[in-house]
Amino acid sequence: MAVSGIADNVVIGQNTVIEEDVVIGSGSVIGHHVVIRRGTVLGKNVRVDDFACLGKLPMRAANSAVTTGEVSSPAKVGDGCIIGTGAVLYAGCSLASGVLAADYACVRERVAVGEQTILGKGVTVECDCTIGARCKLQTGAYITAYSVIEDDCFIGPGVVTSNDNYAGRGKARFAAFKGVTVKKGGRIGAGAVILPGKVIGEDGFAAAGSVVTRDVPAGVIVTGNPARPLRNVPKEQLLGSQQEG
Repeated sequence: MAVSGIADNVVIGQNTVIEEDVVIGSGSVIGHHVVIRRGTVLGKNVRVDDFACLGKLPMRAANSAVTTGEVSSPAKVGDGCIIGTGAVLYAGCSLASGVLAADYACVRERVAVGEQTILGKGVTVECDCTIGARCKLQTGAYITAYSVIEDDCFIGPGVVTSNDNYAGRGKARFAAFKGVTVKKGGRIGAGAVILPGKVIGEDGFAAAGSVVTRDVPAGVIVTGNPARPLRNVPKEQLLGSQQEG
């Protein structure tokens, strides 16, 4: 364990492995049985719970369509982040300050997560995604590769997004991968399914259990399978109507 990059007042639990060139900021607490891979950078006052793995290198199966297997840049975790038990952060991901990655969350390579965003228990964010600031991704949500979620979005529990209309067959799929986009203030209810390339407009709302096969207009609630417009989002529920505190 090379300790030159670890502040003097960092607390490190038992049976934890810290590889070379790791940086851990002051006031951080690292739990038991944690693995922190080479070059990973943790800011100040970061909490990492037991059995988490930070800086994991990507694996590439022989028929993988999105994982390159290339060595990524180190994982970076901002000040005040909390990383839950069993969470996995891949090399090449970046968490801004105040992010919570709850128990068993998984954040893949080339993913950026904005400040104060919550990644709930078991949330998976696949590679090449951007998650904005102050978002809430609830338990078991699945964010497919190449997706963009802008600031102040809400993704309900069990939401499933997809990026492959060919469902893994045929060479044409390699040129057609496209994740989903959720614009600022967009919301997706529990158990909804969003098909590849679809856009949830600003303040748009895909209701619980809906199957989104078309773009959701800004400020509109859609519901059903396939999802169709129901009504406008009430004015008091628009992001611009919310107040701090």
